[in-house]
Amino acid sequence: MAIFTIADLHLSTNTKTDKSMEKFGVRWTNYRARLEANWRRVVSDEDYVICPGDISWATTLEESVSDFAFLDSLPGKKLIGKGNHDFWWNTAAKMNRFFCEHGFTSLSILYNNAYLLPGAVVCGTRGWFSDKKIQNTVGEVDFDKMVARETGRLRLSLDAAKQLQNAHAAESGKKLPICAFLHFPPVWMDFVSVPFLELLREYDVRVCAFGHIHNVTVLPPEVTAAAPPQFLFCAADYLEFLPKLIALPPQDP
Repeated sequence: MAIFTIADLHLSTNTKTDKSMEKFGVRWTNYRARLEANWRRVVSDEDYVICPGDISWATTLEESVSDFAFLDSLPGKKLIGKGNHDFWWNTAAKMNRFFCEHGFTSLSILYNNAYLLPGAVVCGTRGWFSDKKIQNTVGEVDFDKMVARETGRLRLSLDAAKQLQNAHAAESGKKLPICAFLHFPPVWMDFVSVPFLELLREYDVRVCAFGHIHNVTVLPPEVTAAAPPQFLFCAADYLEFLPKLIALPPQDP
């Protein structure tokens, strides 16, 4: 069993919501076929693939059926997070019922919650922009209020992860590492979202993966720094549509 991650799939298989990313340049040429071929090459049915946001261009659950049918057909169990373009997103109850009604048995929601997986505890939420200056893409929004709300949601996720970690440690004597998955980057270029970073370190998160940014060829030093947590950038176009294997830290005794 292995854990992979890949974000920003931007699926658009429904002709009514056709918003193919191919118009954004050669990096996106034939991206769905490339994604499928790469996915099937490296992921097995026993593996987990965590997709932190921007899954589908659909605006409703009904419009997203073909996108999720495609995703469900791929190997592995998928944990799906929320991105800023997931307009189809709904309550957990409605999404779980939707998955059940359509037989999407390999899909689960990763949002303000946590899962105990072999070798790690994973949790996730959306996050928010790392700096007020780059929030202008969403219009007039109270930045401080959004950060407070989203860090609160991250804490909920981390609390759930810590409970699973402690329960597993009490039973097995081994402390599993916590891995967090956000859509928005907590660090990027010269922007650092201190509230998010402090939370990740408070809960001793070992790995934090995120996407959202496109057309990246070289990662900024803030992302590759050695200080914990280890940051992983997992936007699909950066990964060349190949799910990234997460090298899990060793379990603490």
